[in-house]
Parts: sequence; C-alpha cells; structure tokens
Amino acid sequence: MRGHSSLSNRLHDQLGELISGMGPGERLPTEPKLAEMMGVSRATLREAMRTFETQGLIQRRQGVGTFVVHPSSVLDSGLELLESIESMAARAGLEVRMGDYEIEARAADEEEKDILKANKVLQVARVIEAEDRPVAYLIDILPESVVNEAELREEFTGSVLDLLLKRGKPQVRSSDTEIQATAVESNVARALRIQRGDVVLHFRSSLFSLDGAVMSITRSYFLPGYFRFRVLRRVGR
Repeated sequence: MRGHSSLSNRLHDQLGELISGMGPGERLPTEPKLAEMMGVSRATLREAMRTFETQGLIQRRQGVGTFVVHPSSVLDSGLELLESIESMAARAGLEVRMGDYEIEARAADEEEKDILKANKVLQVARVIEAEDRPVAYLIDILPESVVNEAELREEFTGSVLDLLLKRGKPQVRSSDTEIQATAVESNVARALRIQRGDVVLHFRSSLFSLDGAVMSITRSYFLPGYFRFRVLRRVGR
C-alpha cells in the first residue's frame, strides 16, 4: 500500500510539473508515450490524469488528444453570499455563458411534492461554460406557480436566481445548502466532459421566499479548478 501511495504521489508530481510547464492549448504526448515517459501502466496514468482533468487543468478531446487548459481565473466567493455564477464571473473578469440547456415540464415526484407543495414542476438543466469548456452543470426544479415555461424560454440566460431577483416577485430570502464532494454519474459527466466517477463539488440547495416557501430545489456541480468557496468561521457561539 505504501509503495502504491509513493508511486501515485510521484506520478502526480511529474504530471503536475509537465502540465505547469506547458502553455494553454498545447497538446500532451499521447497516452502510450506519456505512460512510457512516466514508467507506469496506461491504466495508472489514466487514473492520475483524471485528477488534473477534474481540476480544469487539462481537457481530453475524443479522437484528437489531451490539451493543457490552465484556468485564467478562479471564481471565488464566500459561502455566506448568495449569488449566481454570472455575478461571480463578472467580479472576476471572466466571461461565462450558458451552453446546452433543457427545460422540461413534468409531474413532481413525491419528495418534490412535499418540499415544493406542487404537483407540476419545471426542470431546468443547463451547462455553464468558460474558456470554451463546461465548468458547471446546474439543475433547478421549480413549481409552475413560481415561473412559467414561456418566461424561461424568453428571458433565461443561465441563472434562475438572477431571473427571480430581477423580477422581484416572489422575493428571495435565503438558501439552505448542503455541500458534498460527489463522484459524478454518467449524465453529469457527459455535461461536464469528464469521466464518470470523477469528483466534483456538489451543492444541493433549497431557495426560500420571504414567506418561508421553497421556491426551487437546485443541484449544482462545479469543477474544482474553476471555483473556490470560502466560509468565515468564528470561535464560540
């Protein structure tokens, strides 16, 4: 076990040094060549490269190769602040845009009925891109009483929060958020162009209105290399 850990650390350091010495857009050696250079099997190399891919430092393009990315900016926010990715990006001077998205009107499941007090919901799933790659995948589930499908298709640019804040009714009060490191399933991996099982930051949130009603259930998946979340902690009560 200690030998495996030592090999893994050495490989990670070697790859990190190689990637940091290359410029954005440069292509890494092919997988067989890289495995030979590092003195490891292709399976071991592939596992190590997944870490750098999830961090946003490299990007694999099917049938083309693996390229160095180097995020130019990290989106930095305190967890006590409720804001959209678009607001974070504007503050950091990073351009983001909504990529593929899907709006689905459907029946609420039992959990959604209990939380949202609605029988029908709108599910809004979309990819947020920066520097020509996906950096976040967001899914919002809202009662039709909060927002309608026509409004989403006409005015939506990627942030449900910004849409609700701009409209002002119902007024947004707060968000209760659970944060985990999650190994992603196939649908999220495809959206973010990473491998199934890669670990990302996962936020599961409930958005509350002034009267205490839940306005939306949100599941957000963030590539760690592009996001840094902080929290201010105080001693004592």
